[in-house]
Amino acid sequence: MKVVAFPRKEQGTGASRRLRNAGQTPGIIYGGNTPPVTIALDHNALFHALKKEAFHSSILDLEVDGKTEKVLLRDFQTHAFKQLVLHVDFQRVDANQKIHVKVPLHFVNAEVSPAVKLGGAVISHVINELDISCLPADLPEFIEVDLSKVEAGASVHLADLALPKGVTAVSQENLTIATASVPAGQQSADDAAAEGGEAK
Repeated sequence: MKVVAFPRKEQGTGASRRLRNAGQTPGIIYGGNTPPVTIALDHNALFHALKKEAFHSSILDLEVDGKTEKVLLRDFQTHAFKQLVLHVDFQRVDANQKIHVKVPLHFVNAEVSPAVKLGGAVISHVINELDISCLPADLPEFIEVDLSKVEAGASVHLADLALPKGVTAVSQENLTIATASVPAGQQSADDAAAEGGEAK
């Protein structure tokens, strides 16, 4: 994804307020072997980009003054109640150095799992993103969690995920990713039906 920014010379609260009044958002690019650079971005374009999942977990091509750098979105601040992005931070990316980033999880095939089809279970997503480490070229836009074989009462753990080549999870724990639990009402109805069957 490509992002266009402009050099920002003025610093301070007043300068930032003037920028926002002019429809721009102040930001900064840092990291690597070069000094931090203050920038300004078109607010509306940035606001809509932030709604896209890929903008948060992809290497971005950030163009400033005709020069393009590879960066990651690292942080952004929004107004407490207005639809306003107050500031944004980008980190330079070195193709030869591993990056540490959160990537969204996409849950698939829940409807065909034994837990849902046969057990009447409800699958709950315990976490929706995963901390990973990889080289920039190996960064996935998302990681798929296949729920097709999950049984009622079972859980999906980090060890069950098929991580893409070159990608490792940062956590040393075998995190719980999702659970398949049978609702209490459903369990009672099933037990009653079973008891009724035995009574005949």
